[in-house]
Amino acid sequence: MNARGTIDRPLTHDPKKQAPMKPSTSEPAGSAIPDFTTPGATDSRQNRTRQMQLIPEAMARAHMHERLSEAEAERQAMRLVVARRMQRRAERASLRARRALAMAVMH
Repeated sequence: MNARGTIDRPLTHDPKKQAPMKPSTSEPAGSAIPDFTTPGATDSRQNRTRQMQLIPEAMARAHMHERLSEAEAERQAMRLVVARRMQRRAERASLRARRALAMAVMH
């Protein structure tokens, strides 16, 4: 299919490869401001496009960093819970041993 691009769906998004706009017949000649290119405008436009393309990647990287931080904090909290549980278990075992020793000395 050899369909030409439309305004909504151009053949290419590169401004250099698009067809130049033709002057409108409904407007008088010279009514619009003349076209001019600012030096470096194309570079800044391309740079802006590159930056826009990198935004989702940067957002994904930030999201993954946040998720990794959350996971590490959760792991640390889990280790703390386990350590406290083991400490209570050790304290109970110590109390049982002291009671057993006291009972053995009393008899």
